[in-house]
Amino acid sequence: MYRLLEFLRSTYVALLFIVIEAVAIGYYARSSQFTQARILTQSNRLVGSIHGLFRNTRHFFSLPAANRELLERVVSLENELSLYREQAIYAALDTLESPLAGPYQYASARVVANSINKQENFITLNKGLDYGISPEMAVVTPTGEMVGYIASCSDRYSVAVSILNTSFRASGEVVGDGHYGAIHWDGFDAGHVSMSDLSKYAQIERGDTIVSANISNYFPAGIRIGTVESFELNETRTAYNVRVRLAADMTALHDVILIKNQDLDELHLLNANVQDNSSPNN
Repeated sequence: MYRLLEFLRSTYVALLFIVIEAVAIGYYARSSQFTQARILTQSNRLVGSIHGLFRNTRHFFSLPAANRELLERVVSLENELSLYREQAIYAALDTLESPLAGPYQYASARVVANSINKQENFITLNKGLDYGISPEMAVVTPTGEMVGYIASCSDRYSVAVSILNTSFRASGEVVGDGHYGAIHWDGFDAGHVSMSDLSKYAQIERGDTIVSANISNYFPAGIRIGTVESFELNETRTAYNVRVRLAADMTALHDVILIKNQDLDELHLLNANVQDNSSPNN
């Protein structure tokens, strides 16, 4: 009780001021209809601003879920588009039969672990065999930039070899030129990869776009890899060594799209048969 009295004595001036202000505002608010309308308008504006702030806050925290829904929609549309492309090809060729599905099947996943500071970096995804994910599926960003390919799967998770892995290999070509080379990482810079064995006859310039070549088994043709930053002829002066700035930001991966070449098993079997038939023992 004594502390309460001491508090009131030390703050009575401020409390008295607040009481007088409240009484004055009350009299002012009831002084005329114009004043009442003006105060009502200002209070509604204040309440509306507060509601808007809470609504925007809720919307901000719901963005990850909305992005995942959008990604699933993109995957669905990519699957439909793949089917339509394949049907259009067969229609143009006037074939009597067409496949039930396109050559590529799409799925989405979320990144749960991603390393970038090792020589052999891997990406762990939250989907595995139970979700139709299998080894040798390509991994790209939602905007279509090369990220890696699936190396191993469990029932609920999968692990991809990152493009930032010294064992990663892919085929890339210069857009508009057609010459292709081997894409690999030198193990140092997370923002760049190298392309070697690019023919010295390739028409290449700084700023050119590098995409996956149509000879790649994992990646569809045209998956963006990056842009040419510099290039020079190798020691034998027979091919270019190219420094490529990656299109994908490998330090900020969240959601990815996985692409399965449904003809890959058939291609592997065909290549195995060719090697067996061409072996010296046959």
